[in-house]
Amino acid sequence: MPVEDFFARNGRLREDGLMVHDLMLVQVKKPEESKYPWDYYTILTRIPGEQAFGPTNPACPLVKG
Repeated sequence: MPVEDFFARNGRLREDGLMVHDLMLVQVKKPEESKYPWDYYTILTRIPGEQAFGPTNPACPLVKG
């Protein structure tokens, strides 16, 4: 089941019930680096959901079907 909202970019609900979505690694800016309201972070990289959450466990009863 695909999910696309403000929280879960490129998300999906896996067969084992886990919500898998991309994550971001961010760095907090120094106050003098912020240029406008809510300008607190610099995005360093995006981590794909499959890499961040790992594979399904074949022993899970939900996966066995």
